Amino acid sequence: MADIKIRACCPDDAADVTEIATQPNVVWGTLQLPAQSVSDWRQRLQSNDPATRYQLVAEIDGKVVGLAGLHWSNRMRTRHVADLGMFVHDAYQGQGVGKALMENLLDAADRWLGLVRVELEVYADNERAIKLYRDFGFEMEGVKRMNAYRDGRYVNSVVMGRIRPTLEHSPN
Repeated sequence: MADIKIRACCPDDAADVTEIATQPNVVWGTLQLPAQSVSDWRQRLQSNDPATRYQLVAEIDGKVVGLAGLHWSNRMRTRHVADLGMFVHDAYQGQGVGKALMENLLDAADRWLGLVRVELEVYADNERAIKLYRDFGFEMEGVKRMNAYRDGRYVNSVVMGRIRPTLEHSPN
């Protein structure tokens, strides 16, 4: 297995992120469109607000091969909840990139961001992603029928959620 480095995402990652987002398996498994521009991604990455978004990339041999992030509301009553999104380059799927991104994101959610609930939506037929999310404590909470349009057909999405595990706090 390759050495995976996890770090904060930055606007300079736009070209690699665009390449990832337009991979056939990524387009199939997410809401990404097949054609996207580097300038659009650069603008998206520049407009990230660190007060409501935490994004990480995975690098292998200096190349960004995955992106994952948490996004939460600035509304006080839902500040403890974040949405999770993630995608991994087709050529690097099944090599532990998603697992490394999830480990780092959920560590930040539990230990640094004060999040209690992390939620996501995944296509009901994306068994590989569902297994990964279950491995990290996510549970199925419902199905959104005909939620997205993919490859000329409507598909269902599954809503999944994870409540932060109870942690024992001890004095330094």
